[in-house]
Order: sequence, then structure tokens, then C-alpha cells
Amino acid sequence: MDDFDALIQAREHPASLWAGAYEVVVDEVQKAPELLMSIKRAVDAHPGRYRFLLSGSANLLLMKSVSESLAGRAVYLVLDPLTLGEWHGQPAPTLLSDVLDGRWPEEGVLPETPPDPIPFLRRGFMPALFGLARPEDHLRWWEGYVATYLERDIRQVSQVESLVDFRRVMVLLALRSGQLLNQSEVARDAGLSQPTVHRYLNVLEATHLFERVPPYMSSHTTRLLKSPRAFWSDAGLAVFLAGYFSADELSKARELGAFFETMIYQHLRVICGLLTPRAKLHFWRTQSGSEVDFVVEHGRRAVGIEVKMTDAPAYRHAAGLFKFLEQHPQAVGGILLHGGRHIQRLDEKIIAVPWSLLTG
Repeated sequence: MDDFDALIQAREHPASLWAGAYEVVVDEVQKAPELLMSIKRAVDAHPGRYRFLLSGSANLLLMKSVSESLAGRAVYLVLDPLTLGEWHGQPAPTLLSDVLDGRWPEEGVLPETPPDPIPFLRRGFMPALFGLARPEDHLRWWEGYVATYLERDIRQVSQVESLVDFRRVMVLLALRSGQLLNQSEVARDAGLSQPTVHRYLNVLEATHLFERVPPYMSSHTTRLLKSPRAFWSDAGLAVFLAGYFSADELSKARELGAFFETMIYQHLRVICGLLTPRAKLHFWRTQSGSEVDFVVEHGRRAVGIEVKMTDAPAYRHAAGLFKFLEQHPQAVGGILLHGGRHIQRLDEKIIAVPWSLLTG
């Protein structure tokens, strides 16, 4: 649908696009949502004959202009940024699924320390970035990506009155990646109304750049905070928007720990999507201040995950996990991800492992 002639044809006579063909690929389908009704009619009129692959840079399920859901006729997949293991040709890590099934890694020492995360945080995880060697090329790529997104993509899914205001909200959210999201605070700092900021957040979610992770709640727990945590889909984009352009600046950044958590979130999101059905990703925090960075929920099973950049994990680093398991004894256990080489049990249901076992 980037082709203007094809776009006109889609709007005036959509079924003619696949005349004589039964396997059809439509790219950037969000530009022509009216196609979905014709696709639905073709599928319903000729069961088993047509196969459509619809791709685009926006989540059709979150677009107000899309009234046709294709419910019961479509499977939805999100193409996330690459994982580290994927880039290196490694199979998907089994750490999470193993722990969910009650299989714990054996204690020991890895032959190598997990790599320094700062180069990955500066570069990001979009496929094109892995072919660029120099840091300045990464910066130029992100600069072009953001410009294209602002000038083209968001106009396809929403009316944005001011791109300058929208970019300012993006920067403020980048500085808050991994933190509790307070829309009132973002609106105040951006000098915008809360409804405007709320609409901008929805646009960012609809275009797969940003996600709000909800708190983990159970029926017997009532003292949990309701605010979600904010995460960018690519830690490299958050770092770029926040203005940390050098390794030295990033290593001293107050937000470094949150950016690292954003990178872990990326990988957890992918791993959750590989489980059948997809696992749900949450965080846990009480009004008294006890918290766990992530909670993975798969059916009736749950695992708490704490993230620390330290290379010397200790009992004190798992305080949140102990509290979580105390209040949720039905949970399978807890994982403390760290930057060292040791795999060690901190409790019967808590294990500390290098973060590289999650990312591959």
C-alpha cells in the first residue's frame, strides 16, 4: 500500500487486487483498512481457498479506523526487534519455560561473564542496526528512523496536531522507560493536557514502539499500585531519544539501570510470545514499597524476576522476590538476573543466574 496506484485500487475496487491469485501479501495494510471487509468476504465466500498475509507498521487491533476485526479468521503475530540469541543464531533460551515447569538450572559457573550491556543499549536491536559497525552509523540510523516515524507513520494512525509536542512526549517517556507511568507528571512536564498525552501514548502503543506493563494482581491482594510501568520496545530507541549518544554518557546515566531493565523486558516479551498460549508479563509492587521487576504468568503458574546489574549477586538483592513469594506462595519461584558468572540457589524457590541465560 506504499504504491499510490495500488492504494487507489484498494479503495475503489479492493477485490481486483487479488484477481486470479489465492495467496496474497498486503504490506502496510493500515493505510487501507477498508480492505479488511473485502478480505473477510473473500474468505467467508470461499472457505479454504484464499490465504492472506497482512503486514504493517501499526497494530490493527488498536486503530480506531479499523472496525473489522477478522475475529476467528486471523492469527496475529508481532515482529519484535531481534534478540541477542537470535542475532547469534542460537535457539530460544529455555530458562523461563524450565523454571515454569519446576526444572531449575544446575548451580555452577559459566565459562564467560555476560557481555557489557552498554554497546547493545547504544546500538539497539532493530535488524538493520546489526549490519552497521560504527556507533555514529547507529545514531544516524535512529535519527532517520525517528524522523520517518514522525513524518509518515503516525499520520497514518492518528491526527497529531504538533509533531514537536509529540517528540517532546517521546523524550519524556524515554527518560521514564522501566519506571511507573504517571500521565499527569508527563503532561505537566510536556506542557500538554492529560487527554493529549493519553492519546499520544495510545499512538505509540498502536505503532508498536511503546507498551504499558500492568501490575500483577491476585484476588486476595488489595494493596497494589494500579499504575503501569512504561517500556519502549527497543532499549536503543529509548537511549537515543534520551540523548545519551556516547558510551561514557550512558555509563554515568541515572537511568542506566532502567535502560538495562528495558533490554531484559524486550527479551522477556519475546520469550513470553513463544509459549503456547502466550504468557502474560507484569510487575509487582505494593504501597509499602516491596517490588519485583517482572512477573511472568502462564495459566495458573507465575515466576517473579528481579534484574540487577551487579556481578556479585547476594541474598539482599532478592529481598523483593522473598516478599513476593511470601504473599504469593502458589508461585513457582523467583529468578534473580545479574551480570556475573555464577548460577546459585538463594533459597529453595529462588535462583540467581547470569542475564545471558535469558537473552541467549
